[in-house]
Amino acid sequence: MVALTILETSDAAPFMDLLLLADPSEAMIMQHVADGHLFVAQWDGVTVGVFVLLPLEDILWELKNIAVAPEWQGKGVGRKLLACAIQKAKAMGAAKLEVGTGNSSVRALVFYEKAGFIKVRTAKNFFMLNYDKPIYEDGIQCTDMIILSLDLVD
Repeated sequence: MVALTILETSDAAPFMDLLLLADPSEAMIMQHVADGHLFVAQWDGVTVGVFVLLPLEDILWELKNIAVAPEWQGKGVGRKLLACAIQKAKAMGAAKLEVGTGNSSVRALVFYEKAGFIKVRTAKNFFMLNYDKPIYEDGIQCTDMIILSLDLVD
């Protein structure tokens, strides 16, 4: 039986379409990849998802650019990616993992909260200040970043 494999790579170019699903700024993505660790998930040789882990401080890491290919969404790949990201962050010494998502990303907020993340703060007008074009999801303008956190130590 074929299993999901997740490998680390430093070359974002082949996965840019997927990475852009999570962040419309190629410049920001490239900075995250340069400063962090890019992981690619494959199922039987087909790329199905990506994520980046970015160290912020010694024990605080951030999950960036987690995305699942549209044809693989709703099949549990996102949950597996998130579980792997948590495992990898712990293995790299993280005691806390944060993730930021837009105020308009209702499904993402539910996804992270179901995984145990809790809302810790809001970066007001983050998307208005850091992106050239307005971002809309489900007819809602993305203005603020909601930051969620998960403690990785018992």
